[in-house]
Amino acid sequence: MSRLIVISNRVSAGGGSAGGLAVALTAALRKNGGIWFGWSGEQTDEFTGHINFQIEDGVRTATIDLEEQDIDEYYNGYANRTLWPLFHYRIDLAEYERSFAGGYARVNERFADTVLPLVEPTDLIWVQDYHMLPLGEKLRARGVRNRIGCFLHIPWPPRRLLMTLPEARELVESLFAYDVLGFHTDEWLESFVSFVRDELGGTVGDDNVAHWNGRALQLVACPVGIDAQEFSMLAASETAQQTYTRVRESAVGRTLMVGVDRLDYSKGLEERFLGYERFLTETPKARKEVVLLQIAPPSRGAVESYQRIRNTLEGLAGRINGEHAWLDWVPIRYVNHGYPRDVLAGVYRASKIGLVTPLRDGMNLVAKEYVAAQDPEDPGVLILSRFAGAAVQLTDAILVNPHSAEEISDAMRQALAMPLDERKRRWQRMMRSVQDEDVMWWLDRFTAALEGRDDAPQPEVPQNLVVLR
Repeated sequence: MSRLIVISNRVSAGGGSAGGLAVALTAALRKNGGIWFGWSGEQTDEFTGHINFQIEDGVRTATIDLEEQDIDEYYNGYANRTLWPLFHYRIDLAEYERSFAGGYARVNERFADTVLPLVEPTDLIWVQDYHMLPLGEKLRARGVRNRIGCFLHIPWPPRRLLMTLPEARELVESLFAYDVLGFHTDEWLESFVSFVRDELGGTVGDDNVAHWNGRALQLVACPVGIDAQEFSMLAASETAQQTYTRVRESAVGRTLMVGVDRLDYSKGLEERFLGYERFLTETPKARKEVVLLQIAPPSRGAVESYQRIRNTLEGLAGRINGEHAWLDWVPIRYVNHGYPRDVLAGVYRASKIGLVTPLRDGMNLVAKEYVAAQDPEDPGVLILSRFAGAAVQLTDAILVNPHSAEEISDAMRQALAMPLDERKRRWQRMMRSVQDEDVMWWLDRFTAALEGRDDAPQPEVPQNLVVLR
C-alpha cells in the first residue's frame, strides 16, 4: 500500500489504552509509513499554522492548535451541536447557526492549508468522520490529485431529516470530491443514495458508484470491528482478573448487569434506566438478585444538552435507588468516570448481562468488546439495540427497541433465565462474527477500495437473520 495520510479531528496513535480504531490506524501507518494529522486538542491565541511533529508508538503525528473561536464554532458548535444530533436523528436538539457553519468551513480550510505541504504525490489520504466532511473538496481546490477517501463513523440520516440542515445540499455535493466514501452499514449507505438520487438528481449503479455532475464516488459499507484477539487477551490479563474478582465480590452473589457508555443522549441511558425501573417493579422476586453498574464518563461538558442529560440521569438514579433500595442492596451503581481497557475487560467478564441500548449508533464497539471479553464456558448475554450498527452483525444478541421500557424489561428477564447451552450457542456465533470481521478486516476492506483494488474482503452474509426473542 502507498504511504497513508490519516486526517482526523483528534490524533490518538495506538498504544497503551488506545482503542481498537487507533490501534488499526497506527498499525497501518507503522507498516506503510505516513502521518496522522489532526487537532491537538489545545487552544492558541492566534492560529499560525504551526505543526507540532512527534513520533508516537512508531507513528509520525502532526498536530495543530486552534483558536478559541474555532473550537467554539467548529467543534462545540457545528460538529457537536449541529451535525451530531442531526445525524443521530435528534433534530429537536440540532442548532443551526450561521456562525457554526462558518467556523466549520474555516477550520476545514485551515486543515487543508496546513496538511497540504505534507502530502506527497503517491500518498493515499484518508479522512475520518463528520468533523471534516468537506475537507476533500478543500484539498481538491488546492490542486491535490491523490486518491482521497472518507469514512463516516456515525449514522447517515434519512433524506428528509438531512434536508433540515440549511447547508445539506452543499455538504453532500462536497463529498463527491472523494474517491471513496465509507459507512458502517447498508442502511446508512442507502440513506446517502436516497439523497443523491432525489435531491441532487444523481445516479447510483448496482456497483454502488454514485455519479453526479461528472464525478464518480465509490460507496462502501464496511462495519468497523475491534481487535478481538487482543481484547480477549486483555480479559485474561492480571489487571482484568483482579477487577473481575473485586467486582464479583462486591456484587455479593447477585447477577451484575453492566452498561459502559459515553455520557450522551444518543446512548439511550435515560431509556435504559426506565426499562430497569420497570423490571424492578414488575419482577419483585428477582429484583434483589441483580445490580446494574452504569459507567458513563462525561463528554462535551461545554454543550448544554450534555449538561441536561447528566442532570436527568443523576435524578433518575437517585429516584430509582430511593424507591427500590434495601439496607443491604442498591439497584444502580452510577459511575461518572472512565476506566482503562484492561479494567473494563474485567468488568465485562464479571457481568452476566451486557446492556448496549443506544437510540441510534453508527456501530458501537462496546457491544463487540463485551462479546470478546466473555468466558467461553460461561458467557454472558448481550442485550443490544436494534438501532445500533452492531445489530446487523450480532444477530444472536437479544435485540430490543430501546425506546420501549417494556422490551428492555422483558429482555432482562429473558437474559436472567437463559440456560447455559443457549448462552453458549449465541455467544459462539457472535464471537465468530467479531473475529472474522475485526478491525484489520475493516482496514483492509476500506484501503483496498481506496487504492482501487478489486480484492477487497467482502462482508459475510449472516446465516441467522431471525431475531431471537
